Amino acid sequence: MKDAYFASMTNRKKVLKIANFILLCIGSLLFLSPLWWMISTSLKTMKEVMSFPPTFFPTDWKWENYLKTWEAAPFDLYTINTLTITILVVIGQVIVNSFVAYGFAKIPFKGRNVLFAIVLSTMMIPGFVTLIPQYVLFSKLGWVNTYLPLVVPAFFGGAFNIFLLRQFYMTIPNEMIEAAKMEGASHFYIWRKIGIPLTKPAMATVAIFSFNGAWNDFLGPLLYVNNENLYTLQLGLQVFKGEMNTQWNYLMAGSLFVLLPVVILFFFFQKYFIQGINLQSGGKS
Repeated sequence: MKDAYFASMTNRKKVLKIANFILLCIGSLLFLSPLWWMISTSLKTMKEVMSFPPTFFPTDWKWENYLKTWEAAPFDLYTINTLTITILVVIGQVIVNSFVAYGFAKIPFKGRNVLFAIVLSTMMIPGFVTLIPQYVLFSKLGWVNTYLPLVVPAFFGGAFNIFLLRQFYMTIPNEMIEAAKMEGASHFYIWRKIGIPLTKPAMATVAIFSFNGAWNDFLGPLLYVNNENLYTLQLGLQVFKGEMNTQWNYLMAGSLFVLLPVVILFFFFQKYFIQGINLQSGGKS
């Protein structure tokens, strides 16, 4: 009886694993279908794009659509502008948020918990509430039509990233910090030599989130950038859409230029990203 029971349980587990695998495959195909449709459309002629019924695979693969799209608009300039903003934002978000999170996790001071609660409460303020005051402030500072409104706020921290990194710093044993302090190490040295190496997964997650947010930001450049030479990829793609009278094959090729770096980044750093979002609760410092 026991052997039959265990055999039945084993077979049931195998069936469940197969069913889960099939469901995951179907779900993956559903999620990837828009991406494939974008790629497929970018490789078609406009006549085939407008044909009915639509074709899932291009009948005539037009690889030159990518070259024509790249040459039709200054995408090289847009890419350089976007990379400049994105790199500065990522540097600011990772360094500043990490340093602030270390302070909240490992430096005891009066009112620390209250101040941390105030920082977290800023997450409940919608971005559109501060949109006009920020624009007025940056306008009075003379920062409009520059990258400063898009970059400088990244060096003042963000509540979610501080919370994420603080949770990881809380997992570092206090004994390790105390031992380093007894050796004469400052908190800055401890953060740089001990904290950063031990929180790489969380910092990689913050970097990915920051990269994705800065790379795909449309509203910020739309508000603060007026000079076409300063346009980012998101703004440039919108201008390109108007100039090409919605030729969907070229528009999808341009959209793929914007999407590709994000996909590549996640593909190479997905290990750290998955580790980083798996929040661990630390003990009391």
